Amino acid sequence: MTSATPQASVETLARDRTVEGDGLRHDWNVEEILALFQFPFNDLLFEAHRLHRRHFDPNCVQISTLLSVKTGGCPEDCKYCSQSSRYDTGLGAEKLLSVEEVISEAKKAREAGATRFCMGAAWRNPKDRDLPHILDMIREVKALGLETCATLGMLSKEQADALKEGGLDYYNHNVDTSEKFYGEIITTRTYRDRIDTLSHVRAAGMKVCAGGIIGMGEERADRAGMLQTLANLPEHPESVPINLLIRIPGTPLEVGEELDPIEFVRTVAVARVLMPKSVVRLSAGREHMTDEMQALCFFAGANSIFYGEKLLTAGNPEASEDRALFERLGLKGEARPSVPRNHSHG
Repeated sequence: MTSATPQASVETLARDRTVEGDGLRHDWNVEEILALFQFPFNDLLFEAHRLHRRHFDPNCVQISTLLSVKTGGCPEDCKYCSQSSRYDTGLGAEKLLSVEEVISEAKKAREAGATRFCMGAAWRNPKDRDLPHILDMIREVKALGLETCATLGMLSKEQADALKEGGLDYYNHNVDTSEKFYGEIITTRTYRDRIDTLSHVRAAGMKVCAGGIIGMGEERADRAGMLQTLANLPEHPESVPINLLIRIPGTPLEVGEELDPIEFVRTVAVARVLMPKSVVRLSAGREHMTDEMQALCFFAGANSIFYGEKLLTAGNPEASEDRALFERLGLKGEARPSVPRNHSHG
């Protein structure tokens, strides 16, 4: 009987109050979220998996591929990032890729089983002169039958509207951490800047992809605060990437205490409890996770991964390794979209 009470309490917290309309809570406080973190591991995972199974096929994983279309030279000072011009990471600034180069990589992603193709540019914010080129990329990738996602930095309302009109499905803009800890990691843009960009994306009618990074030296309360920010948005993000810090040589976070893997799994489980209808993605850092750790994350509610050997500029497990893990776990990738009949690239 001792294990039933904590599980029931997790369930009670998850459904204690709802916002009329979507049946989801948008009024979490940090103390409640910390209480979820503190439940016995099995009880937390049980409730997270119960919610996951209610809203998703528990053995289906959405597969995305991420391509850096503009690498290096970013003026921001994000302490984790290899692409910041402020740190000597051995990565130089490169030009924006051609549409043809992007199409070639998107074809490879589709053939490998990806259903969504994400394009990232190391910008503080896109310049208006670059948007037509980005919009050409989006149109051509959509013509391959793939969902499209972009992460280009901060957006104005007008830029968000232009991306929506150009056919972009998802826009990624992470909050990274809690508002309280944020200034320890980034000083060149504010937390409010990030929330404003998410608001512009939502107002334009695109789907929101927003998550954060853990293992940067933050406290558990900061992980709770980050998830609180996401769960208390007027609408939950459709996609919530949970990144494990990759320690990039030359960045200020190159050296630091490693995060307990169980704490990472707990974070995934709490994200699933708070945002039961959102897709939770195992994002950066999978290269440093054991198969067993990833398996626990999938059970805890993770149902998306980035597929391919690189995430922007950082390593990622080989696609063959992911296929082998999926086979061992009995997982399957989300159904691949059909290619439009008027597709012109073959």
